[in-house]
Amino acid sequence: MATQAPSPPSGIIVPEDGAAQETSPACVLTFNASDPSGAGGLTADITAIASVGGHPMAVVTGAYERDTTGIFDHFSFDDEAVTDQAQAVLEDLPVQAIKIGFVGSPENISAIARITTDYDEVPVIAYMPNLSWWHDELIDAYMDAFENLLLPQTSVLVGNHSTLWRWLLPDWAGSSSPCARDIARAASALGVPYTLVTGIPLPEQFVENVLASPHEVLGSGKYELFDATFCGAGDTLSAALTALVASGNGLGEATGEALSYLDRCLSAGFRPGMGHIVPDRMFWAQSDDGDEEEAATIDEAQTIEGFVMPPHDTKH
Repeated sequence: MATQAPSPPSGIIVPEDGAAQETSPACVLTFNASDPSGAGGLTADITAIASVGGHPMAVVTGAYERDTTGIFDHFSFDDEAVTDQAQAVLEDLPVQAIKIGFVGSPENISAIARITTDYDEVPVIAYMPNLSWWHDELIDAYMDAFENLLLPQTSVLVGNHSTLWRWLLPDWAGSSSPCARDIARAASALGVPYTLVTGIPLPEQFVENVLASPHEVLGSGKYELFDATFCGAGDTLSAALTALVASGNGLGEATGEALSYLDRCLSAGFRPGMGHIVPDRMFWAQSDDGDEEEAATIDEAQTIEGFVMPPHDTKH
């Protein structure tokens, strides 16, 4: 008996056979560290980008020493190796969007900033992970370089609420925690027009993910908090968002699709080792033996009509 081929996630267009040669996936350039556990880093980027219909152009900036329980160390490539990798593919392939993950050193940040400056019409999605596993002096130097060199070129900054709060609002003195607009205003002061803040705590075991500018909330999605700890969720979300933007989606639509995709990846997550759960970024390729609940997405009524992704030109 013939089996039915799995379907890709919603929002991905699969051309008819006759049109297959006339279309090609959008090319997405990603800078990130290699993760031998497969939980995050470039593994997450490559799988997520391909899963939502993009073509990953993956530049290795270093390598983690890690497993699914946590990160023990990181070994950074030198900036010349990062530059040479990127220039080789950029001279051959057209890039529609750029994702920047953890790149390991201020020198690599500087090298990437020089590259993105040469492609200032290409949207840049930057993800800042939790770096608490690293040494304090290295964290400070890394974040200072990121703030000064890459944030002015970033179209969308992605990060967890607590991570972005500690980084962008270290002297916050409010009686309550900063909202997404507070964080977006702090990012805007450094040159970032849009910020996607994830994991904002809500009552009754829910979290909210909010896309905001300094002036308003552009969209939000409420999700039930999973009773589990995941590896690689942030890389998965930011890589999917970058690929969806590269494919021509407006930022509001791309954000909703990326959050829905992440929610389903987490719902289908698995524990391959003795540590945390890994998102199943290819969940749609598995056989579906039961009904699935509809994943929450950004409320279409809350998104701005005609909302489009800006280039990362530093004149914004």
